[in-house]
Amino acid sequence: MGMTGDREMGLAVPLDRSSAELRGQLRIGGVSIQIAGSRGTDVGFDSEHEPFRVRLGASDIDLGVGWVADLAPTPGRAIFDSGATWRLYQHEDGLQFDFIATDRPYKRLFVDSLFRRASLEMSAAYFDAFPHLADPLGYPLDELLIMHRLTQEKAIELHSCGIVRPDGTGNLFVGHSGAGKSTTTRLWTEREDVEILSDDRIIVRRDDSVDGVGILRLRDRSASPCGCAAQDDKPKTSGMRMYGTPWHGEAMYASPGSAPLARIFILEHGHGNVLTRLSPSQAVAELFARSFVPFHRHEYVDSALEFLQELVGAVPCYHYAFEPNEAAVERILEFRD
Repeated sequence: MGMTGDREMGLAVPLDRSSAELRGQLRIGGVSIQIAGSRGTDVGFDSEHEPFRVRLGASDIDLGVGWVADLAPTPGRAIFDSGATWRLYQHEDGLQFDFIATDRPYKRLFVDSLFRRASLEMSAAYFDAFPHLADPLGYPLDELLIMHRLTQEKAIELHSCGIVRPDGTGNLFVGHSGAGKSTTTRLWTEREDVEILSDDRIIVRRDDSVDGVGILRLRDRSASPCGCAAQDDKPKTSGMRMYGTPWHGEAMYASPGSAPLARIFILEHGHGNVLTRLSPSQAVAELFARSFVPFHRHEYVDSALEFLQELVGAVPCYHYAFEPNEAAVERILEFRD
């Protein structure tokens, strides 16, 4: 069941489903969100979210959408302020996110403490003037909701690009802005018929697929277009899986697909295409610095660090000082752990 905000009490209360006749559902990074609303725009996903639409069914998060005449600023001190687009407030039974334009909320999201039920209030005063923006999941709400839900699971979002080779081998290239993720994406797509899950943000989690169910499968090919041998006879299995997201970078790749994760590379521009194996502690530090984690609660940080320790214990992690040319791809293709 979803919830809606009772502004007199400042708490989240059950939503009356009788007024929510329309529904839609999507899945991002293994997290399924079902949306209920009374308007077509409440459940009509934009071009970035549409590829992630799934059939109605069981969901991890139930989100109810309601409309109010206007939204007044929330009194009191925020526990986090992005400084631009959103503010976070604490409530007894969950969190409240205010999304701000001209210092006034235009959307208000209430979420319970386990991030299973949520309600969203949309300001008619704002969206009547900007109807083309009336998207309940419009960024950054979508990412914030997913990012907080991941704190309850063995999963994390990383600033990275995910590349799947024709044989199913999944490599994750992690890096800050400007580290070379889009360049890496371009080099690989020019070299092989690869699947790009995202060129900027990837979700990694335990692989719960059974006997290969749900595994992203590319065309059955044992060699690249230019006849080079595959990296391995079979994709590596680590027990970890990477998922594409709608949040793309400059190269504009955003796929709902997923694949088993074989290796992780921390990107940095350099000389000689040098690969250096990282120790578990080094790998955790490097990945944490490039992760999307809610820092306003220590338990969320602890959960992220715990999962990263599990991740680097399962998947080999390397620092990669690379040059932006075809040789950078060849170095990975020829590499053996």
